[in-house]
Amino acid sequence: MSEMRSRSRRRRIYARRLSVFGGFAALLGTLVLNGPSAQASPPTPPSAATARTELASLTVQAEGSSDGYSRDKFPHWITQSGACNTREVVLKRDGTNVQTDSSCAATSGSWYSEYDGATWTAAADVDIDHVVPLSEAWKSGASGWTTAQRQGFANDLTRSQLIAVTDNVNQSKGDQDPAEWLPSRTSYHCTYARMWVSVKYYYKLTLDPAEKTALSNILNGC
Repeated sequence: MSEMRSRSRRRRIYARRLSVFGGFAALLGTLVLNGPSAQASPPTPPSAATARTELASLTVQAEGSSDGYSRDKFPHWITQSGACNTREVVLKRDGTNVQTDSSCAATSGSWYSEYDGATWTAAADVDIDHVVPLSEAWKSGASGWTTAQRQGFANDLTRSQLIAVTDNVNQSKGDQDPAEWLPSRTSYHCTYARMWVSVKYYYKLTLDPAEKTALSNILNGC
């Protein structure tokens, strides 16, 4: 009788061990299959306090001419590594669970657009926005750069210059500065202003008076 109870007890312990192991295995499988999510954002811009300091140091003058401007003078999207170009790198960085094919094209995933709060599951619905537009850069100093400098600006992954957003929102922004256009998500205005100022500060681009006033008003409220 004692032996039967002992066998029964051993079976219960074994069953519990199997159950615990099975749960652990299922969790491990989920972690391996899904992996960590993407960063889902550009590099973090400096704080509002730093942005205010940088803004104060920038040259303010009337916006320059767009004469001679062409997007072709800012070569993009360039190859970053292997088969991946800048657009594909940003799609992977800013998306969640992004899967790519052998040519680095995104085949699945989701993208949250910080500008308007929309989420997309097709890469074709997403544009990579130049926070400081190429034409805006041209009119505030980039017209005097070399092609290599303009290429670096147009493909800059180090600063908060590139972000994946809803395509038609990016198109509606065009080359407008913050005095003329801001994201519809007002909660993103502070981040957007910090991004804009940090890029202009790094590249020593100028501001027009209305642009500076708009940025000052946003940053003073952050």
